[in-house]
Amino acid sequence: MNKFFGRRYIISGIFIVLILTLLGRLFYLQIIDDRYLLYAQGNVLRRVYVNPARGPILDRNGKILVQNQAFYDIMVTPSQVKPFDTTEFCKLLDIDTAEFNKRFAKAVKYSRNQQSVFDKQLTPEDFAAIQERLSEFPGFNFSPRYLRTYPDSTAAQFLGFIGEVHDNDIKKSGGYYHPGDFIGVTGVERSYEKVLRGKRGVQNLMYDSHNRAKGVYAGGAYDTAAVAGERLTSSLDIRIQKLGEELMKNKVGSIVAIEPSTGEILCYVSSPTYDPNLMVGHDRGNNAAELYKDPYKPFFSRPIQAAYPPGSSFKPIDALIAEQEGLITPQTTYFCPGYYVSGNRHIKCYHSEAHGTVDLAKAVAESCNGYFFMVFEKLVNRYGWKNTDSTFNIWRNNVSKFGLGGRLDLDMPSEARGNLPKASYYDKIYHKGGWRSSTVISLGIGQGELLATPLQLANIECTIANHGFYYRPHLIKGIGDKNIIKDEYTQKNYVGIDSQYFEPVIDGMQAVVENGTAAASKIPGIVMCGKTGTADNSHGEAHSVFVAFAPRDNPKIAVAVIVENSGQGASWAAPIASFIVEKYLRDSISTRPSGITPQYFMDANRLPDLSTYQQKLKSKPVPKDTLNKMGIDTSDRKRQGRDTLPKKDKKQSKPHLAAVLPKKEEDEH
Repeated sequence: MNKFFGRRYIISGIFIVLILTLLGRLFYLQIIDDRYLLYAQGNVLRRVYVNPARGPILDRNGKILVQNQAFYDIMVTPSQVKPFDTTEFCKLLDIDTAEFNKRFAKAVKYSRNQQSVFDKQLTPEDFAAIQERLSEFPGFNFSPRYLRTYPDSTAAQFLGFIGEVHDNDIKKSGGYYHPGDFIGVTGVERSYEKVLRGKRGVQNLMYDSHNRAKGVYAGGAYDTAAVAGERLTSSLDIRIQKLGEELMKNKVGSIVAIEPSTGEILCYVSSPTYDPNLMVGHDRGNNAAELYKDPYKPFFSRPIQAAYPPGSSFKPIDALIAEQEGLITPQTTYFCPGYYVSGNRHIKCYHSEAHGTVDLAKAVAESCNGYFFMVFEKLVNRYGWKNTDSTFNIWRNNVSKFGLGGRLDLDMPSEARGNLPKASYYDKIYHKGGWRSSTVISLGIGQGELLATPLQLANIECTIANHGFYYRPHLIKGIGDKNIIKDEYTQKNYVGIDSQYFEPVIDGMQAVVENGTAAASKIPGIVMCGKTGTADNSHGEAHSVFVAFAPRDNPKIAVAVIVENSGQGASWAAPIASFIVEKYLRDSISTRPSGITPQYFMDANRLPDLSTYQQKLKSKPVPKDTLNKMGIDTSDRKRQGRDTLPKKDKKQSKPHLAAVLPKKEEDEH
């Protein structure tokens, strides 16, 4: 009896423990753990993300450079699809049955009950022909999407383009981006993505167990509205941007113009360019592949990614440093017999011409190589040849203050550094102590291993125009209704040269245009100070270079122009620069005394011969990864197997450089 009585309490205790465990579990599931609540709500509630319109981008005068246009995606919910005439549907979308089956299988794999994109980015014109018949195909509907459009089809490399996000973008965003969203891929679209994209909205919709929409949940009380992206006001002037692109048509090179008093970039031309509208819409994948096949690389942003020997445009820098350090004065003279003796080398001067006795201003005006060879050797040899390493690095550090050899931190992705060699570079080649100033003397005239981007060259002209400082170049001057500029773009960057030392250099640069090598590009009534250059190029004809600023007093614009494989700077780069300068200052172009006209340069074809250019005609298939990184979906492109890219020139050790290193024996002209 007592034994049975004890068992009764044990059994009761077990039941009590089980009941308490069940009650505890129910409490946890219903009160603490919200997973099942979310699962239940997922059967009746769906969150639909509402993408905002991206902010427009304007030029400095309020002209629209890029805005939004409605495009349409055809959506499919597989579980709602009923039998229909597949052939007729394929005709509407201009696809074949195999492509239809491929896309539908992809949609089923994603979800049978949730809609996904079946065909994307239809233009309003294409969608109009489909919309009226879409109701004939149950399970298919449409979703509007706002993509970019470019009214003037200009400034492609500056503006950049957008593309669909990839897995890596989604991971990095911390959950902000979802499949099918768009993101800035290149240019300003990428640099200012967070400003341009706006804030996504959320709409909560109710669905029944049969996946039928039942309206907005709670009258929209829990919805959030999308907020459009901010408007960007760029520093570009579309007048000279369009003129620059027309002048550089059928040419390889770039134009960069900057306002010296602010660092605002007025003109950003990369040539060859492309119509940015090609990177929007249903055919963007095929268009991108065709552009990739272009051997002249239209996607390559030459103002900040190409690097060239600066040539004569570099000469004033050495003179300014030597003045500051007391090694020369404006009155220091050099007798030029048509060549310069350095060590056991006789190096020709400009076209082997004997300039006679020249001072600093005249040496700049006549581009006397001998004078600047002398200046360079004074800088590097001032403590004797045994200290070449240390004095060379002092020279290098002084040059770097002008913005060479490093990024200027432009508000654009993928800016190159150029190349400003260190003494350790030559130690590796010639061994330590095995080289002298005569070994690297071509650096004194902007040749040798020295390379600069067009942006850096234009920035040097800003420094000279400002008599010793520059503002970091930038492309955006306003966000929304406010003129918001990063603090670093408002600070003066001094190069360590006193202002009085600039006058003799500027005198020489004015003489270049008034009666020197660029006299044919003189602008009536405007004092322009400039420097022509002919940058050596071992892959063909030399590059035509011209840098300038104007007017001399209170400069408003500094410009650098490079036309690849086009010879002397006076022939092509200088006239193009003069048209840009006058258009900006006067909004018109006057007749030059020489008779040159903009139309002549617009019509001229200076594209380098492909047999001597860096890229060859032979091609290979475009890797899918390459296109995907550009935000181009390759999953449904019709001609994937035939899209090609040109092979890289195996002889070029630095494929990102537009010009390979010149021969040391060839001197700047």
